[in-house]
Amino acid sequence: MNSPEGEIQAMPQSLARLHIHLIFSTKNRERIIPDRLRESLHAYMAIVLQNLGCPPVLINSVEDHVHVLFELARTVAVSSAVEDVKKASSKWIKTQGGEFNGFAWQAGYGAFAVSESNVPAVREYVANQQEHHRKKSFQEEYRAFLERHQIAFDERYVWD
Repeated sequence: MNSPEGEIQAMPQSLARLHIHLIFSTKNRERIIPDRLRESLHAYMAIVLQNLGCPPVLINSVEDHVHVLFELARTVAVSSAVEDVKKASSKWIKTQGGEFNGFAWQAGYGAFAVSESNVPAVREYVANQQEHHRKKSFQEEYRAFLERHQIAFDERYVWD
């Protein structure tokens, strides 16, 4: 587009790069995610995110919860991305054997913004979940995240 002075003006753009650290547990923190399924579960979740235009950075889990570090697409709400990942992965897990027929994720989740400069540290934290949870329970970890991010919460409604 030309201005009155003959200069070329750029068209407006909407740009964003938002990293999200998503954490959610199994229903009632049931220790039901076996080692044999983890790699496939993470790959399945990664495909769901990729299909939303939300590139996964790293996904890792232990027996009772999942950590997902991903880039949020500019046109996707956090709640929509979370809903799609949880719904699709829950359906997938239920196809992995009769012992998973009653599988469910907790209703809630925690989603935390990660600055570009902190992505490497969060990536390392997510990668080291097995080691980390030898010392700290999911509840202790989750409370610490909520407190660090100054999120007010009521214990009666955090756990399901």
